[in-house]
Amino acid sequence: MANQTHQTKTDPKVIGIVSYLTIIGWIVAIVLNNPKKDLASFHIRQSLGIILMGVVASIIPVLNIVLWIIPLIAWIIGFIGALQGEKKLVPYVGEYFQDWFNSL
Repeated sequence: MANQTHQTKTDPKVIGIVSYLTIIGWIVAIVLNNPKKDLASFHIRQSLGIILMGVVASIIPVLNIVLWIIPLIAWIIGFIGALQGEKKLVPYVGEYFQDWFNSL
């Protein structure tokens, strides 16, 4: 019986979906995205930007609840795009996320 190596290839759409499921999901998506896949990398960058928007929103105590609406809406848009296997930019800031986190 020959020794066989089995390499699992994860669907880029699945990686994109996982990237939106908490920071742990984002880290798992980074690990699964090897070699890099265009669709998965796109959603990993968008998700990181949304995570950072949430962190910034949580720093400002007076406007915390109001500012959390923006990352929530961005998360919904990104997550739906990942579910559909499409590259949907987060409105207004999505292009910046793609530029800033281009190495991911």
